[in-house]
Amino acid sequence: MAPPPDPRLPWALMEPRNPWQALTRSRFPLGSWPWRSAGYLAGGGIVGGLACLVLLVLGVFSLLLVGLPLLLLSGLALGSVERLRLRLVDLDPAPDPHRVPAAPGLTAWLRLRVGEQATWRELGYGLLLATVLWPLDLIALAVGVGLPLALLSAPLQLAVDGHEAKVVKAYLVTSYPEAFAAALLGALLLVALAYPLAAVAGARAALARALLAPRETDAGDGRIGEVIASRARLVDAFEAERRRIERDLHDGAQQRLVALTMTLGLARLDAPPGPLADQLAKAHAEAGQVLTELRELIHGIHPQVLADYGLGAALADAADRSAVPVDTDVDLPRLPASVESAGYFVACEALANIGKHSGAAQARITARYADGVLRLDVEDDGRGAADPARGTGLTGLADRIAVLDGTLTIMSPPGGPTVLRVEIPCRTLRESSASSSPRTASSSVRD
Repeated sequence: MAPPPDPRLPWALMEPRNPWQALTRSRFPLGSWPWRSAGYLAGGGIVGGLACLVLLVLGVFSLLLVGLPLLLLSGLALGSVERLRLRLVDLDPAPDPHRVPAAPGLTAWLRLRVGEQATWRELGYGLLLATVLWPLDLIALAVGVGLPLALLSAPLQLAVDGHEAKVVKAYLVTSYPEAFAAALLGALLLVALAYPLAAVAGARAALARALLAPRETDAGDGRIGEVIASRARLVDAFEAERRRIERDLHDGAQQRLVALTMTLGLARLDAPPGPLADQLAKAHAEAGQVLTELRELIHGIHPQVLADYGLGAALADAADRSAVPVDTDVDLPRLPASVESAGYFVACEALANIGKHSGAAQARITARYADGVLRLDVEDDGRGAADPARGTGLTGLADRIAVLDGTLTIMSPPGGPTVLRVEIPCRTLRESSASSSPRTASSSVRD
């Protein structure tokens, strides 16, 4: 397979990828593209003739509804063959537009293929090739290659006959000067007709690619949808793992530290004054400090208030713990867990940045849910000129919001104020449960 073109090079310096690009090169007649074009058209004639024969046979069987599945399968096979043939005149690979079945087995494969647009495009291309395209391929090949070769063979025909030769069934040659003149004309025509022949081959290849391997295929759309869905599932799995870690730390390590702190406190009270009591006092203080840090760590992983009371209460809690005074104007219903988590951690990261870098004296959090969109603004009266590229915290959160089909915007002119705005389209938990309840009821009736 040929290497892809270097996008940094000017188009005129790139290696030709198809006959149309090669036509503008001065060495085109001496290169391989004329013969590639002729070979592609010759193959089109052969494959098209066979497709015509198969179409006639399957058309007869289709009257009995027996050949319809075979006709569909023949379109799939023809599409694969034609994508392979495209390599003759198109060095850019033609991808297979079909999706991979989600379940194994012939039934799942057939059901997927019947529902794909690519399958019906291949069948339509097969009908077009079998009825129209292959005769046109042979006509172009006969004019572009057959006629010049017939003229070039005039001296050989005269030598075989000995007296005269009828070139192209129309031009009678009786002497070698006439034969060599015909051969010279054939050589000139072979070079001159290589250009329109390559143009025809390029047009045929473009038509085949448009039908058999379009740039925007339903398979590509499906794969993009699968990628988006998989990213959303990863976010949900990440949130579930955060909650599990928070629960394990809260119910395991934190409880053990509480018990250890209480035990050290009791031992400190029972110990007589002296070096041992002093060491127990230090150990008790260290255990208390570790417990405090662990609680902060647990709160940062996934605060319990977020899971129990929602984003509004969690934002109020984050504002209370901020190093900069924060006013809150929050009125939110309960939203999906992934949306609430993303909004909360964006606000926490913004408040941390305000405390570290902005020099602000006051901040404000505004959050509303309207028209199916969560809008969250974090504003401060600091010096402005915030640059998200200087840190990776907001960049990572922006990627996380993008998975939810949301946006993160920062407006920070020099001198302030700085406004960080998050918009995430979503539905409330009440709306989600209401939309799913009719399906649940209908399924229970069917059961």
